This record gives sequence, C-alpha cells and structure tokens, in this order.
Amino acid sequence: MEIKITSLETIREAARQFIEAMADNTVFAFYGKMGAGKTTFVKAVCEELGVTDVINSPTFAIVNEYRADESGELVYHFDFYRIKRLEEVYDMGYEDYFYSGALCFIEWPELVEEVLPEDAVRVSIEELADGTRVVKL
Repeated sequence: MEIKITSLETIREAARQFIEAMADNTVFAFYGKMGAGKTTFVKAVCEELGVTDVINSPTFAIVNEYRADESGELVYHFDFYRIKRLEEVYDMGYEDYFYSGALCFIEWPELVEEVLPEDAVRVSIEELADGTRVVKL
C-alpha cells in the first residue's frame, strides 16, 4: 500500500488511511532518512487514534507511552536513533513492549533489526523532490 502526503494539511487524512490499513498488526517499524517525516507522521497517527497527550520524539527517553482517551488503547512510540549497543534494548525490556499487544511505533528500527518481531510491519517514508512524502507499507 502507498499513501501520499502532499502537505501538512493532508497528513491527518493520510494517518486515517494508515490506521485503516493497520488491521490487527501492532508493531510498526518506520524507516526513512532524517527529516523524512517519521515523527510527524507517527504524531498524526496517534492523534487520529485519539491520543491527546503531547506527542513528541522520544529521542532521549527512547520510548514514550501514550493512551488514547476514548478507547484507552495503549501506544508506545520508540526512537532508537541514540542506541549505541543492542544491550541497551535488552536492558530496557523491549520484549515487554513489543509483545504486549499494545501498538508500537518504532523509529530507526534498523538499529534494532535483530530483535524486531517477525510480524513487524515495515513502513518506509520517503520525501520526493517536490516535498511530497510517500508512506509505503
């Protein structure tokens, strides 16, 4: 599936399309270059899921936890950009998150590829020359 985001004004519609395509999957690994829009897109998806907390990149915390207000659905948002050694991921108890049944949105998954669940959905975000973002899953 491919979703195009032509501007920030269309990102919420793109997030709704993404949510419809999620099905029963819970772990989503977001690949893309720095500045491609991974965090911005995850934020839009969380907002469409009903999260009203402040949503920002968990670059320093590694993981942020959100809860959708109406459904109570739990969402974990990871940013592994600063991971230096895989042992850090083991130490944080990644299995408790990835296999919890809660939604997990993972930025910079290439740094923890070997511990991603087999059924993790790979999502790529690419910026085109005209500024359009293409989300593929």
